[in-house]
Amino acid sequence: MKIPSIILSFLLCILLPIIASSSQNKIYVVYLGEHSGEKAIHEIEENHHKYLATIKETEEEARASLLYSYKHSINGFAALLTPYEASKLLSMDEVVSVFESHPRKHRTHTTRSWEFVGLEEQVKPQLEFEDNKSHSLLSRAKYGLNVIVGVLDSGFWPESKSFSDEEMGPIPKSWKGICQIGDAFNSSHCNRKVIGARYYVKAYESHYGPLNRSLDYLSPRDKDGHGTHTASTVGGRSVPDVSFLADLANGTASGGAPLVHLAIYKACWAIPNQDKVNGNTCFDADMLAAIDDAINDGVNVMSISIGTKEPSPYGEDAIAIGALHALKRNVVVAASAGNEGPTPGTLSNQAPWVITVGASSLDRKFSAPVVLGNGVKIEGETTTSYKMDNFTYPLVYAGDIVLPNVTKDVAGQCLPNSLSTEKASGKVVLCLRGNGTRVGKGMEVNRAGGIAFILGNSAANGQEIVADPHVLPATAVGAIEAVQILNYIKSNKNPMAKIIPAQTVVHTTPAPFMASFTSRGPNTVDSNILKPDITAPGLNILAAWSQADSPTKLAADDRRVEWNIYSGTSMSCPHVAAAAALLKAIYPTWSSAAIRSALITTAGLMNNKGSLITDSNGHPADPFQYGSGHLRPTKASDPGLVYDASYTDYLTYLCGVGYKNIDSSFRCPKILPKSYDLNYPSVAISKFNDTVTVLRTVTNVAKGRSKYIASVLPPVGYRVEVWPRVLTFKRVGQKKRFSVTVIKETRTTDAAKGRVSNVYEFGWISWFDGVHTVRSPMVVSSA
Repeated sequence: MKIPSIILSFLLCILLPIIASSSQNKIYVVYLGEHSGEKAIHEIEENHHKYLATIKETEEEARASLLYSYKHSINGFAALLTPYEASKLLSMDEVVSVFESHPRKHRTHTTRSWEFVGLEEQVKPQLEFEDNKSHSLLSRAKYGLNVIVGVLDSGFWPESKSFSDEEMGPIPKSWKGICQIGDAFNSSHCNRKVIGARYYVKAYESHYGPLNRSLDYLSPRDKDGHGTHTASTVGGRSVPDVSFLADLANGTASGGAPLVHLAIYKACWAIPNQDKVNGNTCFDADMLAAIDDAINDGVNVMSISIGTKEPSPYGEDAIAIGALHALKRNVVVAASAGNEGPTPGTLSNQAPWVITVGASSLDRKFSAPVVLGNGVKIEGETTTSYKMDNFTYPLVYAGDIVLPNVTKDVAGQCLPNSLSTEKASGKVVLCLRGNGTRVGKGMEVNRAGGIAFILGNSAANGQEIVADPHVLPATAVGAIEAVQILNYIKSNKNPMAKIIPAQTVVHTTPAPFMASFTSRGPNTVDSNILKPDITAPGLNILAAWSQADSPTKLAADDRRVEWNIYSGTSMSCPHVAAAAALLKAIYPTWSSAAIRSALITTAGLMNNKGSLITDSNGHPADPFQYGSGHLRPTKASDPGLVYDASYTDYLTYLCGVGYKNIDSSFRCPKILPKSYDLNYPSVAISKFNDTVTVLRTVTNVAKGRSKYIASVLPPVGYRVEVWPRVLTFKRVGQKKRFSVTVIKETRTTDAAKGRVSNVYEFGWISWFDGVHTVRSPMVVSSA
């Protein structure tokens, strides 16, 4: 019998609260958009309590459920809610979004990387610039003096020489932040270099319970190393005679902007019952509170090396929400693309108001060849300090010496407790990448009594080698070399090998190449915005490290280092943040969009062999991997033209993608814009029929009169027309508009290349005035 709708509604009204009350509370972020400007801070917080009071049974329960009140730049709050309570809040007109605060993980300087990207003159910076006639970017930017960079991460190690305030200038008067005390941390740990430090743990503790103080410090102090590394890379002081373990990567370590002031916002914490090698966890609610404070404290740039495996819509993405409000206050935000490559469509931080950074290589390696028993030398890399003697030892493949209970699909991967001690003892063991961690595989060989081990790349990892500080003599080899060694083992009755100790080698070729781990496009939130934006060094980067953690992050590794070599888009992100800080120092009135544009349109496409950038296997890379290309800070300091955009432009863009009530003072246009018409420094167009036209506006930021001529490299299967083809400027600040029309060719395939015209294809649009090349990547798909 069918239940009448009126009775069904009545039953639902009775049952839903009962069901809801039995549901477990979860951490939700309730986002209310932009502040109206009519209420004081205490009134805003009280208003948040009122929202909770409408869905909670008592006033006491409402107040107890509130974790954070975002009241400075961001309007919203984080609270413990049932799914039913969250849905009730979402139904309110003034609420933009309600989303569960998921934990996000790190996917998880330098003595070489800054020289490699063209920042020369890495000498000790001076505070007296009057007599310095150098025209280098660092000198022009005064090494970042008076710029404040906020670093969202796992804290920092205050005793590192990277954070010394010797000869630092005074703290900027605009600074409003604090130095929050806690475990092993007091106000003396802030200085004129690190001018503020805070920590955010409420969401973490609501999820996991009180912080285990043996796992992490309840303070801004870093027990992991990740935050120290990223902060050191973006703005660490120049420290001479630095090296890693066995005198590797020797030189002067420096952040890209060594005289910037740093502000530390610890929002990432150790995961209970999990090895730290897998990274920290960072909750949305904690990160949003950190960003809200950072904006109010007065930072100029934010470096956020945090991402997630599963990108969220803008209204449910804490970093995207926070960065939008940062943009309104003219704060530049750089964020990492993620380490989920080489799978397509895996990148984090896809909002167009964020600079999204991929990872590529340096022209440096830590050479540690393998010499086989037949005399063949195979190139490998490592940063381990342990050395073999000059003898050769029996060589075995891990898949041949596993215990009986190990399945064939993981037999060669040296997972914990998988190897036979009887068969591994005294031997060099070849392990393959796949499941498990790289350093964990070495730990297993060490447990089983192996004398040394070789880590072989899988086909997916290609020829990219992440150099690790293993706990026994070791080296890592590319996929081709791994197969060569495996074939040698199988074809010899008594295979033998030895590993030559590591040495630092510079000026290697080709460089840069794209790291296989770097996450890549297309953008899964809005395919009409190309991401990532740019790539920067992220493979084997040297920077400061926490003295509370080993270089491998393994609990069984008792080594401690002041400097560590680490890899990931987490390492490339602060390179771009530092470049943004230098531009901010030179052009303090430029918008964050203008700085982003300058970095994007001046990026490089060539490696040091004079060829186009490749992936780790030597195949041509594309904008889904590197965005506009490789970071060139000096070029970015004189971009010629910029694609500027205001906060209002981004609100208009958000109207077109479904967000119409972020700012109550703004009304969406009656005709909603196409997202590809946002004035972005790249062009991405998808899902169109035969012809589409996009509009762009450029602003002249070069000196004097200039005339720019357009050139186009069209995507395969498309014709591209730019109008007008010539832009003439009479003064600095003058703007010119142009259109880009993309026409799908009538043919459906390109026979020569075997390409189908409805897949993604890439091209370029450039403006050239004889001095400046202003280049924008283009990606087109009619599907």
